[in-house]
Amino acid sequence: MRERSPGIRMLFVGLVGAVLIIPLLMVYALVSDRQHQARIAQESISAGWAGPQVIAGPIVVIPYMEETLTTEEIDGKIVSRTVNTRSELFLSPELQKSTAKIDPDVKTRAIYQSVIYTAGLSGSADFVLPEDLSGLGVEPDQLLLDEVEVRLGMSDPRGLQTDAALSIAGNDLVLKPGKGPAASGGAGVHGYFEWSDGQPISLDWSYSLRGSRSFSFVPRGKSSEWSVRSDWQHPSFSGSFLPDEDAVELGDDGFSASWSISNLALGQSMVTRHDHRAPAIDRGEVSDNAFTAVTEAATGRNQSMAATIRLIEPVDLYSQVDRAVKYGFLFIGFTFLAFFMFDVVGGVKVASAEYLMTGAGLVLFFVLLLAFAEVVGFTIAYAIASAAIIGLLTSYSAAVLNSWTRAKLIGGLLVGLYALLYVLLSLEAFSLLIGSVLLFFALAGVMYATRSIDWSPAVKLEAKEEQAA
Repeated sequence: MRERSPGIRMLFVGLVGAVLIIPLLMVYALVSDRQHQARIAQESISAGWAGPQVIAGPIVVIPYMEETLTTEEIDGKIVSRTVNTRSELFLSPELQKSTAKIDPDVKTRAIYQSVIYTAGLSGSADFVLPEDLSGLGVEPDQLLLDEVEVRLGMSDPRGLQTDAALSIAGNDLVLKPGKGPAASGGAGVHGYFEWSDGQPISLDWSYSLRGSRSFSFVPRGKSSEWSVRSDWQHPSFSGSFLPDEDAVELGDDGFSASWSISNLALGQSMVTRHDHRAPAIDRGEVSDNAFTAVTEAATGRNQSMAATIRLIEPVDLYSQVDRAVKYGFLFIGFTFLAFFMFDVVGGVKVASAEYLMTGAGLVLFFVLLLAFAEVVGFTIAYAIASAAIIGLLTSYSAAVLNSWTRAKLIGGLLVGLYALLYVLLSLEAFSLLIGSVLLFFALAGVMYATRSIDWSPAVKLEAKEEQAA
């Protein structure tokens, strides 16, 4: 009979591990699919409420008349003529101050949840009519100061409540829908006033706004000051501007933060012929860190920048499960290694099918983790799934290894691995360090235990031909 050498047996174990890549990738795809379904459900929840909000303004829009040269063909001849056209100047405030109080809530549909909120906003802005517009090719007598507009923007005006108000020097303006700043996607409200005297003005505004998941502010003008407070305990600050370092408070009762942004940081002119475009705000998933520096790629001419607050869940279960699946090969590798050591060192024969069954149980852990996490939360689901798989594989190992003592060693190994994985998922910053050190000591232990094994193929025959003397 031919007895397989340790090297050949290791090769077969490696092949079984390679086969398990397929179900592990299927689990990875399942996590991605469930995460996509959760996002669809969140969009459905916010569809009847309001989506992520981007607030912009106020800005002052000054119409003016200018002469432009046009050409047209008349009776086969090209004729040039001068026509008066209406254009607009966009004026940013000298100073704008705004405050927001965000009242969050969690809305549930089936097993999915989405964070919604109602925000109360108020602020003021000071505007000064420029004395010299020659740099833009505009003369004072071209300005239509009796038709000046004030524009306030919010990206999803469905969330706007009935208490919106805008006043100049105590005089209320009649607000009309639409024509918001381009920074909010053109959505918002506007009102008209007469600025014939050209004196500096101060605007006061307030409104209540519903939204979901995130809240962004577009700074504009020579100086922008923004302060926010909320009862939500798990904010994530991102965007082109993080809050002032000494103006952030996080606690069990919520958070507060403030921003102070100058026009030097924005790199924008106070008066322009074209409105600044909407900022490129990342709508993807974010980590559970309190501060997430995500650059909003305010590249391109006339593109706005924004400061964003995300109201994130304390534990993003899909992100946690996704990270756990990436450690699947570590589980399979260490468990197979333990079986292999019993095989080549302890003399217990473990068949390829038994390796395959054990690997299937390890892969099943991640499916159980995902299924239970959607219902009872990640921590409890982790405890349930790990306890089930540890019990299953420990019992199976007793039959495979013909000893409960050896099976208890396998069970202890699995307990250590699942405990280590939970630590790795909790300490994201040190996961690579801990994992690499663990692999180093594991490799060192295997080298020591197998230092006397002859890995070369050896063929033993029950019957040999007698050699000639």
